[in-house]
Amino acid sequence: MAVDNNEVMHWYVVRSVSGQENKIKDYIESEIAHHNLQDYLKQILVPTEKVVQIRNGKKINKEKVYFPGYIMIQARLEGEVPHIIKSVNGVIGFLGETKGGDPVPLRKSEVNRMLGKVDELAEQVDNIAIPYKVGETIKVVDGPFNGFNGTIEKVNEEKRKLEVMVKIFGRKTPLELSYMQVEKV
Repeated sequence: MAVDNNEVMHWYVVRSVSGQENKIKDYIESEIAHHNLQDYLKQILVPTEKVVQIRNGKKINKEKVYFPGYIMIQARLEGEVPHIIKSVNGVIGFLGETKGGDPVPLRKSEVNRMLGKVDELAEQVDNIAIPYKVGETIKVVDGPFNGFNGTIEKVNEEKRKLEVMVKIFGRKTPLELSYMQVEKV
């Protein structure tokens, strides 16, 4: 079936089982391909943000879904397309104004805000919550002073460093260490 590609595609929100968004996105894409309706579907987005966690002194980058339970779809909902999407395992339905009514496309302002948020999340710098306070006792786990205990004297958020006072050969010595080089005692 030939499709006029100049026709406008709208953004819709599909409600899905939370925690399964990426898997459901893949299912929708493969179902649309199986029915040879790719011309009706432009893109599917699962907005995610990068989250940095510190486990055992190691930095772990994870991706977290920004809108749990929601998948954004840019498509032209004609013919069988909405039924195919709704029939995908894990899809609850389209976000609409009325229960059981037609899916309501997002307004241009909502789309711009959503896509702006997606871009913003992609560019976001690793922002780690600082898990350390002045006066806390820590253990150095990396670098030449590995194994030494010390006390936090100063927390520098901009440089993401800690000023730590460590006792070396009976004398207190100041060290500047990153958050990844220490752990709480």
